Amino acid sequence: MRRIFEEENRLQRMLDVEAALAWAHAEVGDIPKRDAQRIVDVATTKMVKLSRVKQIESEIRHDVMSVVRALSEAAGPSGGYVHLGATSQDINDTATALQLKEAVGVLERRMDDFEKILLEKAEKYKRTLMMGRTHGQHALPITLGFKFAIWLRENARHIERLRQCRERLLVGKMSGAVGTMAGLGPNALRIQKLVMDRLGLRAADVSNQVVQRDIHAEFISLLAIIACTLDKIATEIRELQRPEISELAEPFERVRQVGSSTMPHKRNPELCERVSGLAKIMRSLVVPALEDVPTWHERDLTQTSAERFIIPESCVLVDYMLFLMTNILRGLWVNEERMRQNIDLTQGRAMSEAVMMALVKKGMNRQTAHELLRTLTIKSETEKKPFKKTLLEDNTVRTKLREREIGKALNPQSYLGTTIKQIELILKKTERERKTRGVP
Repeated sequence: MRRIFEEENRLQRMLDVEAALAWAHAEVGDIPKRDAQRIVDVATTKMVKLSRVKQIESEIRHDVMSVVRALSEAAGPSGGYVHLGATSQDINDTATALQLKEAVGVLERRMDDFEKILLEKAEKYKRTLMMGRTHGQHALPITLGFKFAIWLRENARHIERLRQCRERLLVGKMSGAVGTMAGLGPNALRIQKLVMDRLGLRAADVSNQVVQRDIHAEFISLLAIIACTLDKIATEIRELQRPEISELAEPFERVRQVGSSTMPHKRNPELCERVSGLAKIMRSLVVPALEDVPTWHERDLTQTSAERFIIPESCVLVDYMLFLMTNILRGLWVNEERMRQNIDLTQGRAMSEAVMMALVKKGMNRQTAHELLRTLTIKSETEKKPFKKTLLEDNTVRTKLREREIGKALNPQSYLGTTIKQIELILKKTERERKTRGVP
């Protein structure tokens, strides 16, 4: 991803656009084909050196015109046809679209890899019992695979969003100074189409001097949402890695890795913390992306001066975060025994809803049953007594439920509802989607 946004690659993409423009002019008969071919042949960073472009820019202080002059020099007599009818943003915006085309491809592969890990973990742990928590408190039993299934579908929505965004994002333009195409002559619309077809892009529906920045704002916002999902997963692992919970932990190299400079026992979730920290930076980049949408009249420089930072930085950050989280989940440490122990921390009180539902099935009013169970859970906790014993000692409960029925209601394994079925449906749906996308 870094290579995509390095100066050398940026220059090559600008040269690709200039070459496509010269070729298109030749196709419609505006310039001789031999001159267009000469421009195409030398439009590489081997022939147009970055050092020469920078030398020219230090003198004339214009980035695109520096490329134009350097390419013209390399093309010799044919150089007079370079940049014919174009404006700087025709080159800049279309080159950016070419870079984004590469970047989106990288991100799609990363997200496919991440999805595969989530699929594997959801399948592997679909029956691994653990306590579900709401407000940080024990709620009802779930399985670890259920968490992975939820993350899996969130990632699937991001993949779908990225594919939809790609259609709007990968657009270029060849429309001249204010978008009227006046400098390109009577063949302007055809020239624009020829250029974009050659580059594998779609032409913007309509543009002034710039491709409208709502498309970039959408892309950056989407990357921020993806970062938020990665942050959510990282935060969950960090929480469950606490010693007092100790159900999950990120990979740790036991032979060599150091957790703290002073506390030898520490095993910090530093990779997950890194993901969460970078997510803060990613979210902060949404604001300048949104601020880039307004412009003075047909164009000003407030967009490009900001997006030279935020577009590469956003792509690099999310690419790296996906890489990190994929490796974290691949080597995730899972303590199933501790999960079972943690379920028992409330001595069965976390199964109060199951008992309440059993009472309702025996004819008790739901509200009455709820109040009774609320009172009995408090009694069990106050007296530090197993919930089953508290239930067995209550006359109202005993008139409705036999001990075997109480035991069944208190069994977490029997109160998973459709958890396993939901996971299996999600796995099948995701596999179908991957097959449609041509991903193994």
